[in-house]
Amino acid sequence: MVNFITILSLLLLSQIAWAETKSRKEDGIEWVKLAGGCFNMGETRVYPEEGPIREVCVKSFFIMKYEVTFTDFKRFVESTGYKTRAERGWRKDETNGIGADLPPSSAVFAPRPDLVARNLNWWKLQEGASWRTPLGEESAYRPEGNSPVVHVTREDAEAYAKWQRGRLPTEAEWEFAARGGTNNQLHAWQDVKSNAIKEMANTWNGIFPMINTQDDGYAGVAPVGMFPPNGYGLHDMIGNVWEWTSTPFSPSYTENDIEIAGVQGFDPTQPGVPVGTIRGGSYLCSKSYCYRYRPAARQAQDLAFGTSHIGFRIVKDIE
Repeated sequence: MVNFITILSLLLLSQIAWAETKSRKEDGIEWVKLAGGCFNMGETRVYPEEGPIREVCVKSFFIMKYEVTFTDFKRFVESTGYKTRAERGWRKDETNGIGADLPPSSAVFAPRPDLVARNLNWWKLQEGASWRTPLGEESAYRPEGNSPVVHVTREDAEAYAKWQRGRLPTEAEWEFAARGGTNNQLHAWQDVKSNAIKEMANTWNGIFPMINTQDDGYAGVAPVGMFPPNGYGLHDMIGNVWEWTSTPFSPSYTENDIEIAGVQGFDPTQPGVPVGTIRGGSYLCSKSYCYRYRPAARQAQDLAFGTSHIGFRIVKDIE
């Protein structure tokens, strides 16, 4: 008969083996292995583009434990000489209806009382803003090595993913990972309390967009891993910076809307503009304005431009 000590030893060994197959570190990147499965994707309690809810199944895959950091992206650039879209600028035929040549620049959050009162526009196309200089070249701010990289387009993110022999996650894979094993939950954690968000994710605290109390400790982006991981051990799937997916944006998950979106994506508020889907919300999301720090939340993003609150993480198929 196997005694209690033997049983306990076998259990401990099985747990160690499970942990070793669940995560790994490769070239400085920490990967988490997610076993595939089925879940209810979508939400019907908040914004219309999040529904209808339907069962979706995904295969097993590896996903980065953290968002791609400044240091991660710098290694890629130094290895390949790659220049991001924000660093290259745009010809007028690439600016999605703007109709003018644009210098190297990117969108920076810059609220002004007069603009907020007039047209709710708190973004500025800042010349010189890029992943190296998130607030522009004239600003003294420079990102920390473990800050999530920002000012990247989907094209930029895909270039990094290819270099890492990976890819961007689909919307389904991203939401599956963000839920952390929960299903049919509004948030990525069980029994969320109204005041718990400041302890769980980097979002906007206060009256958006003018008053940020910084109750969570950050006015802007936070270094990766500063908030608790979800049930799968993944950090910052919710809040901090939006994350690119590979899926074109559609106004809903109905077959008709997905067909209309096609490979270019479709956002009714930006007709004719190719749009991708970003997920997870950011440090600029608040319940009063952008209640998108949730696993099912999604938003359209112009494929031509990055911003100071959009980053990404990548996945790898299991061979």
